[in-house]
Amino acid sequence: MKLDILILTAHPDDAEISIGGTIAKFTDKGYKVGIVDFTQGELGTRGTKATRKKEAEHASKILKISYRNNLKIPDGKVKFNDKYLNLVITEIRKTQPKIIFAPYFNDRHPDHIGAGLLAKEAYFFSGLTKIKTKLNGKSQEPYRPSKLFYYMMTYEFTPTFINDISKYFETKMQAILTYKTQFY
Repeated sequence: MKLDILILTAHPDDAEISIGGTIAKFTDKGYKVGIVDFTQGELGTRGTKATRKKEAEHASKILKISYRNNLKIPDGKVKFNDKYLNLVITEIRKTQPKIIFAPYFNDRHPDHIGAGLLAKEAYFFSGLTKIKTKLNGKSQEPYRPSKLFYYMMTYEFTPTFINDISKYFETKMQAILTYKTQFY
Protein backbone atom coordinates (compact mmCIF):
# COMPACT_ATOMS: atom_id res chain seq x y z
CA MET A 1 0.00 0.00 0.00
CA LYS A 2 1.40 3.38 -0.98
CA LEU A 3 0.58 6.23 1.37
CA ASP A 4 0.91 9.94 0.94
CA ILE A 5 1.68 10.49 4.62
CA LEU A 6 2.88 8.21 7.42
CA ILE A 7 2.65 9.21 11.06
CA LEU A 8 5.14 7.42 13.32
CA THR A 9 4.39 7.51 17.03
CA ALA A 10 5.24 5.77 20.28
CA HIS A 11 1.77 4.97 21.69
CA PRO A 12 -1.82 4.59 20.54
CA ASP A 13 -3.35 8.06 21.12
CA ASP A 14 -0.12 10.05 20.57
CA ALA A 15 -0.92 10.75 16.92
CA GLU A 16 -4.48 11.82 17.72
CA ILE A 17 -3.37 14.11 20.55
CA SER A 18 -0.42 15.67 18.75
CA ILE A 19 -1.38 15.79 15.09
CA GLY A 20 -4.99 14.58 14.91
CA GLY A 21 -6.31 17.80 13.39
CA THR A 22 -3.67 17.71 10.70
CA ILE A 23 -4.50 14.08 9.96
CA ALA A 24 -8.20 14.98 9.62
CA LYS A 25 -7.29 17.85 7.29
CA PHE A 26 -5.14 15.61 5.10
CA THR A 27 -7.74 12.82 4.84
CA ASP A 28 -10.49 15.36 4.12
CA LYS A 29 -8.42 16.57 1.18
CA GLY A 30 -8.12 13.00 -0.15
CA TYR A 31 -4.62 12.10 1.02
CA LYS A 32 -3.92 8.52 2.08
CA VAL A 33 -2.64 8.70 5.65
CA GLY A 34 -1.33 5.90 7.85
CA ILE A 35 -0.29 5.64 11.49
CA VAL A 36 2.29 3.26 12.91
CA ASP A 37 2.18 2.97 16.69
CA PHE A 38 5.42 1.56 18.07
CA THR A 39 3.88 0.17 21.30
CA GLN A 40 0.50 -1.07 22.48
CA GLY A 41 0.47 1.42 25.38
CA GLU A 42 0.42 -1.39 27.92
CA LEU A 43 2.13 0.64 30.66
CA GLY A 44 -0.71 3.17 30.74
CA THR A 45 -2.32 3.48 34.16
CA ARG A 46 -5.72 2.54 32.76
CA GLY A 47 -6.71 0.18 29.99
CA THR A 48 -5.22 -2.95 28.50
CA LYS A 49 -3.64 -3.84 25.17
CA ALA A 50 -7.06 -5.00 23.97
CA THR A 51 -8.93 -1.84 25.01
CA ARG A 52 -6.22 0.43 23.62
CA LYS A 53 -6.40 -1.47 20.30
CA LYS A 54 -10.17 -0.97 20.10
CA GLU A 55 -9.81 2.70 20.96
CA ALA A 56 -7.18 3.12 18.21
CA GLU A 57 -9.44 1.38 15.68
CA HIS A 58 -12.32 3.69 16.57
CA ALA A 59 -10.12 6.81 16.36
CA SER A 60 -8.79 5.61 12.98
CA LYS A 61 -12.33 5.49 11.59
CA ILE A 62 -13.05 9.01 12.82
CA LEU A 63 -9.87 10.33 11.21
CA LYS A 64 -10.51 8.26 8.04
CA ILE A 65 -6.99 6.91 7.88
CA SER A 66 -6.10 4.30 5.26
CA TYR A 67 -3.69 2.18 7.29
CA ARG A 68 -2.74 1.56 10.90
CA ASN A 69 -0.22 -0.89 12.29
CA ASN A 70 1.34 -1.57 15.66
CA LEU A 71 4.96 -2.73 15.89
CA LYS A 72 4.41 -4.18 19.39
CA ILE A 73 7.66 -2.82 20.77
CA PRO A 74 7.36 -3.14 24.57
CA ASP A 75 5.97 0.03 26.12
CA GLY A 76 8.69 1.86 28.01
CA LYS A 77 11.38 0.26 25.83
CA VAL A 78 11.32 2.42 22.69
CA LYS A 79 15.05 2.87 22.31
CA PHE A 80 17.35 2.85 19.34
CA ASN A 81 18.54 -0.63 18.42
CA ASP A 82 18.94 -2.50 15.15
CA LYS A 83 15.88 -4.71 15.69
CA TYR A 84 13.51 -1.77 16.18
CA LEU A 85 15.19 0.23 13.42
CA ASN A 86 14.59 -2.70 11.05
CA LEU A 87 10.89 -2.76 12.01
CA VAL A 88 10.48 0.92 11.18
CA ILE A 89 12.44 0.68 7.92
CA THR A 90 10.22 -2.26 6.90
CA GLU A 91 7.10 -0.13 7.51
CA ILE A 92 8.48 2.77 5.49
CA ARG A 93 9.35 0.49 2.58
CA LYS A 94 5.98 -1.26 2.84
CA THR A 95 3.88 1.93 2.80
CA GLN A 96 6.19 4.13 0.68
CA PRO A 97 4.91 7.44 2.04
CA LYS A 98 5.88 10.71 0.40
CA ILE A 99 6.07 12.39 3.81
CA ILE A 100 6.74 11.15 7.34
CA PHE A 101 5.69 12.90 10.55
CA ALA A 102 7.38 11.84 13.79
CA PRO A 103 7.54 13.09 17.39
CA TYR A 104 10.15 15.72 18.05
CA PHE A 105 12.86 14.07 20.10
CA ASN A 106 13.05 16.68 22.87
CA ASP A 107 10.33 15.36 25.16
CA ARG A 108 9.79 14.32 28.77
CA HIS A 109 8.66 10.79 27.85
CA PRO A 110 11.56 8.47 26.95
CA ASP A 111 9.40 6.54 24.44
CA HIS A 112 8.64 9.75 22.53
CA ILE A 113 12.35 10.54 22.37
CA GLY A 114 13.10 7.01 21.17
CA ALA A 115 10.35 7.14 18.54
CA GLY A 116 11.67 10.43 17.16
CA LEU A 117 15.22 9.13 16.96
CA LEU A 118 14.17 5.81 15.39
CA ALA A 119 12.07 7.70 12.83
CA LYS A 120 15.01 9.93 11.88
CA GLU A 121 17.38 6.99 11.41
CA ALA A 122 14.79 4.86 9.57
CA TYR A 123 13.93 7.75 7.25
CA PHE A 124 17.54 7.86 6.08
CA PHE A 125 18.45 4.18 6.13
CA SER A 126 15.27 3.08 4.33
CA GLY A 127 16.77 4.49 1.14
CA LEU A 128 20.05 2.57 1.30
CA THR A 129 20.41 -0.48 -0.93
CA LYS A 130 22.77 -2.25 1.48
CA ILE A 131 20.18 -2.20 4.28
CA LYS A 132 18.23 -5.42 3.73
CA THR A 133 14.67 -5.96 4.93
CA LYS A 134 12.03 -8.57 4.17
CA LEU A 135 8.27 -8.51 4.27
CA ASN A 136 6.39 -11.81 4.17
CA GLY A 137 9.61 -13.55 3.15
CA LYS A 138 10.27 -11.24 0.19
CA SER A 139 13.12 -8.74 -0.02
CA GLN A 140 12.02 -5.12 -0.01
CA GLU A 141 13.34 -2.47 -2.34
CA PRO A 142 15.01 0.63 -0.88
CA TYR A 143 12.69 3.61 -0.57
CA ARG A 144 13.18 7.01 1.05
CA PRO A 145 10.32 9.48 1.56
CA SER A 146 10.90 13.00 0.29
CA LYS A 147 10.42 14.74 3.67
CA LEU A 148 10.48 14.12 7.41
CA PHE A 149 8.67 16.58 9.65
CA TYR A 150 8.50 16.61 13.44
CA TYR A 151 5.39 17.36 15.44
CA MET A 152 5.27 18.79 18.94
CA MET A 153 4.27 16.56 21.83
CA THR A 154 5.16 17.69 25.36
CA TYR A 155 7.77 20.41 25.09
CA GLU A 156 7.58 23.39 22.85
CA PHE A 157 10.03 24.14 20.12
CA THR A 158 10.19 26.81 17.47
CA PRO A 159 8.15 25.43 14.57
CA THR A 160 9.14 25.96 10.97
CA PHE A 161 5.48 26.08 10.00
CA ILE A 162 2.05 26.02 11.64
CA ASN A 163 -0.90 24.19 10.13
CA ASP A 164 -4.31 25.78 10.73
CA ILE A 165 -6.67 23.01 11.90
CA SER A 166 -9.53 25.24 13.07
CA LYS A 167 -11.98 23.50 10.73
CA TYR A 168 -10.83 20.06 12.00
CA PHE A 169 -10.53 20.70 15.73
CA GLU A 170 -13.82 18.96 16.59
CA THR A 171 -12.81 15.89 14.58
CA LYS A 172 -9.50 15.81 16.42
CA MET A 173 -11.31 15.98 19.77
CA GLN A 174 -13.71 13.19 18.77
CA ALA A 175 -10.72 10.98 17.91
CA ILE A 176 -8.96 11.80 21.18
CA LEU A 177 -12.07 11.10 23.24
CA THR A 178 -12.35 7.56 21.81
CA TYR A 179 -9.51 6.76 24.20
CA LYS A 180 -11.89 6.44 27.12
CA THR A 181 -9.30 4.61 29.23
CA GLN A 182 -7.01 7.63 28.95
CA PHE A 183 -9.51 10.51 29.05
CA TYR A 184 -12.51 10.23 31.30
